[in-house]
Amino acid sequence: MATPSQPQRQQEEKQSVPLSKKKNQKRKRTKHDPELERLDSLPWNSSLPNEEEDDTFSLFIGSGDLDGGFLSLEEIDESDYGLDVPGAKKKISNKNSKLKKQKLEEVTEGSREDAEAEPEPAEGMAEEKNVKAKKKKKKSKKKKAKAVQQEDESATVIDSKDDEKEQMLYEDEAEAYAEFYAWNELRLHPLLMKSISRLGFKEPTPIQRTCIPAAAHQGKDVIGAAETGSGKTLAFGLPIFQRLLEEREKAANMLEEKGEEAGKYAPKGVLRALIITPTRELTLQVTDHLKEFAKDINVRVVPIVGGMSAEKQERLLKTRPEVIVGTPGRLWELMSGGEKHLVELHSLSFFVLDEADRMVEAGHFRELQSIIEMLPMTSGTTDGQSQNTQNCVTVSSLSRKKRQTFVFSATLALSADFRKKLKRGSLKSKQSTDGLNSIEILSERAGMKPNAAIVDLTNASILAKNLEESFIECREEDKDAYLYYILSIHGEGRTIVFCTSIAALRHISSILRILGVNVSTLHAQMQQRARLKAIDCFRANEHGILVATDVAARGLDIPGVRTVVHYQLPHSAEVYVHRSGRTARASSDGCSIALISPNDSAKFASLCKSFAKESIKHFPLESSYMPEVMKRLSLARQIDKISRKDSQERANKSWLERSAESLELVVENYDSEEERVKNFKQKKASSNHLKKLQQELNGLLSRPLRPKTFSHRYPTAAGVTHLIQHQFEELAKQNGDDNLVLGENKRRKMVVIGQDCVEPLQALRSAGHEVHMDVKERVEKRRNAESLRRKRKEEKKRRDIYSSVYATSAESRRNNLKGESKVMLLGLDFECRIR
Repeated sequence: MATPSQPQRQQEEKQSVPLSKKKNQKRKRTKHDPELERLDSLPWNSSLPNEEEDDTFSLFIGSGDLDGGFLSLEEIDESDYGLDVPGAKKKISNKNSKLKKQKLEEVTEGSREDAEAEPEPAEGMAEEKNVKAKKKKKKSKKKKAKAVQQEDESATVIDSKDDEKEQMLYEDEAEAYAEFYAWNELRLHPLLMKSISRLGFKEPTPIQRTCIPAAAHQGKDVIGAAETGSGKTLAFGLPIFQRLLEEREKAANMLEEKGEEAGKYAPKGVLRALIITPTRELTLQVTDHLKEFAKDINVRVVPIVGGMSAEKQERLLKTRPEVIVGTPGRLWELMSGGEKHLVELHSLSFFVLDEADRMVEAGHFRELQSIIEMLPMTSGTTDGQSQNTQNCVTVSSLSRKKRQTFVFSATLALSADFRKKLKRGSLKSKQSTDGLNSIEILSERAGMKPNAAIVDLTNASILAKNLEESFIECREEDKDAYLYYILSIHGEGRTIVFCTSIAALRHISSILRILGVNVSTLHAQMQQRARLKAIDCFRANEHGILVATDVAARGLDIPGVRTVVHYQLPHSAEVYVHRSGRTARASSDGCSIALISPNDSAKFASLCKSFAKESIKHFPLESSYMPEVMKRLSLARQIDKISRKDSQERANKSWLERSAESLELVVENYDSEEERVKNFKQKKASSNHLKKLQQELNGLLSRPLRPKTFSHRYPTAAGVTHLIQHQFEELAKQNGDDNLVLGENKRRKMVVIGQDCVEPLQALRSAGHEVHMDVKERVEKRRNAESLRRKRKEEKKRRDIYSSVYATSAESRRNNLKGESKVMLLGLDFECRIR
């Protein structure tokens, strides 16, 4: 081979020397880096063999200055070397920070090179320019280094914030799991648990905790009784959804194995659950509750109630919903009309009767008996099945589900041998004409099995634990005054006033509206659209007032109802329970006030005895307000009487005109001109009188209610009552707080001195006193009052008779005197003529 000449070798050496010098300089500079010194101090093991062991392989190693190495896991101790071991979540952020550190090192190395490179001595202006340019470069590089450091610091701040957010999310999940831990014991489907957490139901109620395992996991029928507002809707709603979800999962598993046969385990487009409730409002409320859970599981829930378009409901049924909630009347109307989705009951898995105690009342819900007769028999026999049920025999036996029956009520009265009766079927032998007159017969006819779970969580008093009961004794004609007193003095929170008759409801609502109290009404003769509108208005107002009959006594779950007023006592204890159950729902507190006339005292005492209550609180009243209340009420009654009379005349006249128009007749007025003038004058006088009464009443309503002894100038002139003292203390406290907090322009709440603005429950707890309720004592008191009233009437009759006799005798005496004087005058005249 030809060897290179000596000049070539010298040239190559010249070229190689600067490179080696540069490498040595870089290595020397990197040794001063503290990060590299710390890493070099680690006990590295060489990853390549030594030159002594393998000379042939050492050819590829080079000089050995850049040999690699490794560290075993046992040798690493982050406390010794100050190393941080990041988690999996910080990998991305660490990569970003490493890249930024590399950029920073490159910038710092460049600045160090420039610092170490010494400028050669030179003369002239060119050297100064070079120095200035180098200084500018140094400044720009320093700025870049600072920018990289700031980016690194901001990245670390962002990473720390992300870690804090993740920690907070983890803590929130842990808290949510702890809050809803009680639901995990019921072993519900994850989709149902998702809905429960979304709706904020932290723990199940006692009726739910008891009924859901028996119904959802053991497949039993359930008869449940609990106080109003205890969550009975979810007690039967969650087992329905649980079974539907389990069947879907089973069908999905079978679809992979058997293909088309899986559809028999979870058929689609068939009726799976039929829920019957006694009232329309309760039907719509149950539907709304179930729809909240049906959103997440793709189950259709449809309400079927009267008072709405039947054609629209038929269109809803064409969508073939899985769950139907309805009232007996409209359901039977559609069933008897041949509605296909309602008649095909072969796949029905759940039959639910809510508020069953109302279903068995005498004379109610005959349609329910017809619906129950259409249900397929739960046993293998087909005796007693209707024609529609027998037509379902052609359906596959796999699609015929094991039906579960749920009966729920606020009251429960079962005999001791109820299970034995169900087992031997003694109740089934009764004729269907007997009707459904008890929950036992209703449960047996609905197909209740002998092993049904009976859950009775009602206490001796049946009423809610947090309900405070009270009463006010007054005359029948003074009930309006005391009702207005309660609503005006203690009108905090939503209030429901219950009546037994529609006539009383109309009277109360008219009087209260004249007195400036905004009320909503609800009764059975209203159209369904008007009912829903009234309930929506009541819900929208935080201090709303609803005057209703017993239609609103069952199932209505309106939050914030603080007070229930019994303007008229109900006919049964069950209705009283349901009325009072509109408040103190779901562990909240409430108050009920009964207005008791002397005729109702014995009835109310017997009600208290049936609830095992020996004493009840008397609602506190400020008698000094009553004169002002009675004055306003008398004006309102006069206005109501005049307006009712005018409206009745207009209604009669319009009825006559409408009837004449329908018959194409001409109505002629045969009144004379004098009668027309007289009628016109009477109408004008009545309208003027009505205007005067309204002006006087408006003047009274323009100022708040005040006690009789209240003075504008001297509030404490008539004495300092507990109410006024409490108000002054509250005002002093507010003033002290306002002095402490300066610079805040807070709008104060108006306080009327001498007028209490607290809600009835607070007034009852602070000033109510217990009154012993003895039936015999009340009966005797009523008898004494009646006898006293009878005596007064007899005395009044005697006085009237005596006064009438006295008046007739006095008139006769006057007539006799007149006759005698006439005779005497005639005699004198005759004598004068003779003379």
